[in-house]
Amino acid sequence: MRFLDEAKIHVRAGDGGAGCLSFHRAAHVPRGGPDGGDGGRGGDVVGVAVAGLNTLVDFRYQKHHRAKNGRHGEGGNRTGATGADCLVRLPAGTVVLAEDKETLVADLTAVGQRVVLAAGGRGGFGNAHYKSATNRAPRRADPGQPGAEWTLWLRLKLLADAGIIGLPNAGKSTFLAAVSAARPRVADYPFTTIYPELGVVRLGDTEFVLADIPGLTAGAHAGAGLGVRFLGHIERCRVLLHLVDGTAADVAAQYRMVREELSAYGHGLAEKPEVVALTKVDALDEVERRCLRRALRHACGGPVTLASAHSGTGIRQALRRVMAPIIAARVEEAASLSRQPEPAPA
Repeated sequence: MRFLDEAKIHVRAGDGGAGCLSFHRAAHVPRGGPDGGDGGRGGDVVGVAVAGLNTLVDFRYQKHHRAKNGRHGEGGNRTGATGADCLVRLPAGTVVLAEDKETLVADLTAVGQRVVLAAGGRGGFGNAHYKSATNRAPRRADPGQPGAEWTLWLRLKLLADAGIIGLPNAGKSTFLAAVSAARPRVADYPFTTIYPELGVVRLGDTEFVLADIPGLTAGAHAGAGLGVRFLGHIERCRVLLHLVDGTAADVAAQYRMVREELSAYGHGLAEKPEVVALTKVDALDEVERRCLRRALRHACGGPVTLASAHSGTGIRQALRRVMAPIIAARVEEAASLSRQPEPAPA
């Protein structure tokens, strides 16, 4: 399935039905009076987050979404039927923006979350609505109101517990393939990964979702390379796994370059917990490992894990370090939910 993380759609809610102008007519019932019913309300366009979707590719081929109009009112005080809603199925993690691509309309972060993207028009009143003691035969019936109509942008930010970052050819796809059932494309040239890949990692009794993000490069926050398009996918990650190529000429410079791009992009990426790992250590001897590890530790100011996806060296250690902040965040979320007051009985 092709990956698409941004799409433009047009939504239109249903128009309200017109009210009815009618008078009751029956044998032996003189002056039956007005009996025109109200029009039905137009249907809404409703966005709903569903499980099993991780791309917006469907919206490349289906851009227009329209709800049904409400039915007109009828005589005999019969109200028109409400128009059927139009459900727009969205992947969890979808951000809905207005046409200017800046105004936030909704942020669907959980499966089952719903939001009205366009509200249906109200039905018009029939003449029975206007009858009174002084106006016994009203000849007024209102048309229904038009439904809302908008052009919206959908932007997907994948819901992953951890994200793998690093320069091209740092071994991110190889690492993901080694720790999960995901099978991303792996090759020996830069920018092999051109869209994010997700994999489920299981360590002991704990599972978490790991995302492989296309490689960053200098100027990514300003549009260089592929990274700027996908930096948004790691905004929701609880922790970042920063892989640095151990065969590079200057591992410290590589680390700083990526950190500078995260800081320039903003949105809190630079403040996220980070696990640093030196990859491809199977190609290094013991002296080179110690020297490069010392240089990288000095650059990042924290511990550095030596890892090799090919030989399996350090893989479990890196995963345990990634899992620690994820478990802590889950425990904190569970505690906050338990502290919330229970709803008052009806």
